Amino acid sequence: MPTLFKDAMSHALTQTIDALHTVSFTSQLTALLKTIIHFDCAVIIGYRPDKHPIYLFDSIPERRELLFQRYLLQDYQQDPFLVALDQAPRQGVLCMADVVPPAGYNEYASNFYQRTGWQDELCLAIRLDDARWIVIYLGLLAESGGFSSSDAHYLELYIELLAALCRKQWGNNPLYLSEPLQPDQPISQHIHQAIGSFGQAHLTHREQQVAALMVQGLDSEEIAERLQITQGTVKNHRKRIYAQLGVASLSEIFGLFINHAITAPPVTQS
Repeated sequence: MPTLFKDAMSHALTQTIDALHTVSFTSQLTALLKTIIHFDCAVIIGYRPDKHPIYLFDSIPERRELLFQRYLLQDYQQDPFLVALDQAPRQGVLCMADVVPPAGYNEYASNFYQRTGWQDELCLAIRLDDARWIVIYLGLLAESGGFSSSDAHYLELYIELLAALCRKQWGNNPLYLSEPLQPDQPISQHIHQAIGSFGQAHLTHREQQVAALMVQGLDSEEIAERLQITQGTVKNHRKRIYAQLGVASLSEIFGLFINHAITAPPVTQS
């Protein structure tokens, strides 16, 4: 192993460990990954089967609004990596050649994958527990070339280290969208602000708290635990939220939040 590589990785690993349980962990983890292989951009999500993914980080340089308008709202259901993870859950590194495009993949590819400029990607699936995963997508934007088998091999060599870091960060903590956002990134500030103001004109403070956790992907049991109230109380709040916002399903609430996040006034610096 070249000394320059060892020094760069050692420094990045130290920075990542120092960032554990802080808002800078995801960006430091991405920097660590860049010492292992080259990539142009990254997306990190929290994933629970049969639930909306939870946004944790992204460094998409163009058309990143599609991540929120399309992928997190519905296109994730045609993501071949998540489909493969549902069918055969295993921790490790997947490349495009490892997965079979599901029905609806062409629409997914045209709506999100191609329009954001990604030409190739690798996926790291890291198991937190039986029901929760951290999924890291690494993308290349260059029109020529792609990831090599060596890239996947190098990442696989470090998968246990990366998994240990992720479990240390999220293993005993809920996957809340608002917790790990990078405060120095405008898109993250904007989403954080949108969570805090969602439904403000129509909901009570407690209902707004419940709605904010709903759009982050938490179910009634998780919301009850978080707010220290009963599941029955949460269900009553949910019924009123549906009525006050004029929606009939969680997907509609999620879509309403995405529209709110897109149209909300930008964050202003004090």
